[in-house]
Amino acid sequence: MASLLDLCEKYFGAREFYEVLKIPKTANEKQVKKAYHKLSLLVHPDRVEESVKIEATEKFKVLGRIHSILSDNDKRKIYDETGQFDEESDEFVMRNWADYWRSLFKPITVKDIKDYEITYKGSEAEIKDLKRAYMDSKGNMDYILEAVPFTNCEEEPRLHDIIQNLIAQKEVPEYKEFFQEDEKKKQRRQRKWAKEAKESERLDKMLQLEKDDEKNNSMDNLVLAIQNRNKDRSAQAENFFDSLIEKYSTKANKKSSKRTASKSPAKSPSKSTRKTKKKT
Repeated sequence: MASLLDLCEKYFGAREFYEVLKIPKTANEKQVKKAYHKLSLLVHPDRVEESVKIEATEKFKVLGRIHSILSDNDKRKIYDETGQFDEESDEFVMRNWADYWRSLFKPITVKDIKDYEITYKGSEAEIKDLKRAYMDSKGNMDYILEAVPFTNCEEEPRLHDIIQNLIAQKEVPEYKEFFQEDEKKKQRRQRKWAKEAKESERLDKMLQLEKDDEKNNSMDNLVLAIQNRNKDRSAQAENFFDSLIEKYSTKANKKSSKRTASKSPAKSPSKSTRKTKKKT
């Protein structure tokens, strides 16, 4: 298993924690946390495209390990004085770095990423990242687009202008591969990015459809609940009116029977009865 320092060099081009976070050794706790948050936004596994998720996850873990050391006063003091740290401890090896991140920061939203992208592009941080990627790859544009956040083939003209300015200021050398790139290589890169952009768009649409389905299902459930409630109320109303009809029709029948009985003529006495009265 690669050591933390090896992973730092592999993914961030530096073996020193402060260089990875791009802060001075004198940075306070707040500055360390801010730098960790800023970089972790770029590689958070839940916020990157599927094609780079595996590597982003590893970078995310490295940043979490670095912060866990520099945010602990005792561990940081030992690291600052000796360059040593304990990466064999159970806490270090077994920790869930996603949970660790969530314990420190609010959940990331798409808006957070978009807002950071706006402030990042054209900033000193982007120029520094671009300069490092250009130097590390000796002008390989494929590598530059992979290493510098928020870049794609559409960004190439802008990146070219920045690098040409760095060359003019003699901050970086002029690499032949950068200015005389093979056309077929460039076309392959453009096809690759176009494919990934199309896939990303497809995934976004699927996500939106899922959200719409959830919303529609919720609405359907609400409508169904209202319909069922109305049916229950309708049934209750029908039962209520049926009971009223039955109740009052029964009373009406009884009254009608009484009125009929009172209006009926009395029966005449029988002949035998009249004869008996006469004899008396």
